[in-house]
Amino acid sequence: MLPDLFDKWLPPEYAGSVARIIQSALEASDPRAAVRKALALSGNVLQVGGQTLNLESYGRIRLVGAGKASQAMLRGALDALGDRISGGVIIAKHLEEQPENAGRHMERFQLLTGGHPVPNAQSIAGAQALADFLQQGRADDLVICLISGGASALMSLPYPNISLEELQTLTRLLLSCGANIGEMNTLRKHLDRVKGGGLARMAYPAQVVTLILSDVIGSPLDVIASGPTVADATTFAQALSILDKYHLRDRVPESILQTLESGAKGEIEETLKPGDPALRNAIHHLVASNPQAAGAALEQAKAEGFNALLLTTYLQGEASQVGVVLASILHQVHASGQPLQRPACIVAGGETTVTLHGSGRGGRNQEMALGASFLLSGLPRAALLTLGTDGEDGPTDAAGALVTGETLARSLEKGLDPQAALEANDSYPFFSALDALVVTGPTGTNVNDLVFLFAF
Repeated sequence: MLPDLFDKWLPPEYAGSVARIIQSALEASDPRAAVRKALALSGNVLQVGGQTLNLESYGRIRLVGAGKASQAMLRGALDALGDRISGGVIIAKHLEEQPENAGRHMERFQLLTGGHPVPNAQSIAGAQALADFLQQGRADDLVICLISGGASALMSLPYPNISLEELQTLTRLLLSCGANIGEMNTLRKHLDRVKGGGLARMAYPAQVVTLILSDVIGSPLDVIASGPTVADATTFAQALSILDKYHLRDRVPESILQTLESGAKGEIEETLKPGDPALRNAIHHLVASNPQAAGAALEQAKAEGFNALLLTTYLQGEASQVGVVLASILHQVHASGQPLQRPACIVAGGETTVTLHGSGRGGRNQEMALGASFLLSGLPRAALLTLGTDGEDGPTDAAGALVTGETLARSLEKGLDPQAALEANDSYPFFSALDALVVTGPTGTNVNDLVFLFAF
């Protein structure tokens, strides 16, 4: 669908180039290829992230994984290790068709799904299945853990006194108040038995190798997927302070508040901390991240003849306001040829947030584009494209949206009210009516968001 979108709204001589730039970013973060590259096997010697493991030292290789990219990561592990993997459990958001080379392997794996961005009953059932699998392990196991973004919701095992409905209430409150992913995951880690190093505890004393596809700015391993196999520096007290910051202490379910307060008093065991024996033999290796995808897009843009610049991979803030700032950069390009002369492609990566004021449909990338459309109005031969690399933006089937200098005028001709759409957080119907949604379908990867600024 993307080539049709670009043919319709971009200068025809550039439509193909833009499509290839977007595709290069997604290919650079391909989970299957990233995991296959990370697991270098020679005979019985496995090299992972600069560390060497002799497979003769282990009785079995077992595999667990969770996240939007976990099934594709599984394919990469099978490419590298094949029949050496004795079995495993994977929790994804969508299950794809079985890979052509894995038919003989799949009967050894439980392929499960969970809810996202709000956990559901399948999230809990999947996390329990994964926990049961790990707790049946042996000391001489090698456990390969495949972690990618989305796992915080897809895999959830709250403390017994916290119901699914109460956990869902907390998640919705956090999604609507503007909390960033680090803050959200600090709370999740202190209410859940698989997060904050919980999986490492379950796998101990087996050797654990974690391969991570990052969807978090800066790729802090304790934040990605709520750090199920790494040490956690946050505390119950910090989790309570986040509730206070967003005035949620009186709005969260009582069971959640009681759990956090009990933990702050030392009545519940803290998350896994640095120096814990469960981490003694742990290996963690980052296989793909947002800078990789952004860098690939930058190189492709240069190959297509654009003057290209990477603005940042730490883009964050309120989505609509970030859109205004990015649109102002395109104005600068138009007015002075700074920071780049035309044809220009400026790439930014990161993750914005949305504070909900309405009950409309959309996501942070669509809202960013809508916010940009006002300032972009009337600017010639310019475009801003937002993209969630997983192909899904919020609870919608769009990855983002495309806006140009003509977007606002076209919306008014159609009788749309862009300001009302922004105030109601209703960007999806707005862009759908304009045929300007970026729809890729689930991509199989998840390395955060990308924004592309074009001046043709």
